[in-house]
Amino acid sequence: MTLETMRPNPTWDGAAYEETVDALAARREDLRYLVWGGDWCKDCRALLPDFGAALEAAGVPDDRIEEFAVDRDKQGPGVDEYGVEYIPTIVVEDDDGTEVARFVESEDRPPAVYLAEEIESALGTA
Repeated sequence: MTLETMRPNPTWDGAAYEETVDALAARREDLRYLVWGGDWCKDCRALLPDFGAALEAAGVPDDRIEEFAVDRDKQGPGVDEYGVEYIPTIVVEDDDGTEVARFVESEDRPPAVYLAEEIESALGTA
């Protein structure tokens, strides 16, 4: 694991986010999650542990999650290729590498909730 902040929050309650977990679980074998963050970043420390817990609750396999640590200048693997400017940034891709959804730092909902809604909007319910 590249990012300590992606360790699942042990107090996160998946039952309180049943729809989100179900939406992520429905496509757990079809999508990849690319996560850029920094363990030094307060937004990452606030948002990513719950996101990691949601992915765990949904049974998303580890090989479907890629984590990329960036430095304080927000430089790191894939930053230029994916146009990452703010962290955390989470890109969801299908197996063809087509971007399905993207969460960027300042969205108005937690990453798991936001991405589940965006995935369902883009792909429909599985």
